[in-house]
Amino acid sequence: MGRLTTHVLDTAQGRAAMGVKIELSVAAGSGFQPVKSVHTNRDGRTDAPLLKDDEFRAGTYQLVFHIGEYFRGQGVAAGFLELVPVRFTIGDASEHYHVPLLCSPWSYTTYRGS
Repeated sequence: MGRLTTHVLDTAQGRAAMGVKIELSVAAGSGFQPVKSVHTNRDGRTDAPLLKDDEFRAGTYQLVFHIGEYFRGQGVAAGFLELVPVRFTIGDASEHYHVPLLCSPWSYTTYRGS
């Protein structure tokens, strides 16, 4: 079965980003419905896949990474980014979808990883 995973890397400090709040939601009607909220562990990952087994379905999803809060906790007083929303589509629920976020207080990048 497929699954959805993520991790967050703090490129400004060159390490995994521990304690980043991540909200997952799924497209529903004209908006998005919340699914779960988690925080990253010391490896910058979640303790379990965000979605797996029967809860992992094709559709459009959104991850919102609360990186402004994370960087303030790291002593960065004036960052540029507060929230990073990443919308993506799961086309085949039998595959593994990994959505990493590489971020600094001023920029970010993401991709479909493995």
